[in-house]
Amino acid sequence: MEALIVLLTLEETAERIRRSPAALRYMIHRGTAPRSALLGGRRFFKEADVNAWVEAAFEKEAS
Repeated sequence: MEALIVLLTLEETAERIRRSPAALRYMIHRGTAPRSALLGGRRFFKEADVNAWVEAAFEKEAS
């Protein structure tokens, strides 16, 4: 059985990381945002990638 891949929109991702959509777009431009892809002309983020990005930020701060 394949694992379900949960996709988040830019707006949903921005809400999860407590940023505005405009701030997340700027982070994408700078290369500091979680990994994302354009699908059908819309930007999506894998929920697992967003969670890993948050965890990495906490690990970086702890070290």
